[in-house]
Amino acid sequence: MAIQSISPNLIPPIPELGSTQKPTASSNTKQITQSFENMLTALNQSQLDSDALVEKMARGENVDLHAVMIGLEENNVNFNVALGIRDKLVEAYREVMRMQV
Repeated sequence: MAIQSISPNLIPPIPELGSTQKPTASSNTKQITQSFENMLTALNQSQLDSDALVEKMARGENVDLHAVMIGLEENNVNFNVALGIRDKLVEAYREVMRMQV
């Protein structure tokens, strides 16, 4: 799974104080959402691929043990990266919720 970098200019600008304009979803927010969605889709596909390899091996098909172990470890790394990203997002959300207005 290729990890896409997120540029710092993806954060939408903060509206001026006293502005009555309601915030709307910008294209930058949509890009971040799409990137996260793509990452979760890739994680799911990695899980399905590793499960398929394990299933083939359990059925006795001719599957290389090394390929199965590499697939499982790759899936494990992808899952740990996704958990790390989730933890950072939850931490950022909690930090925003603690801000006093």
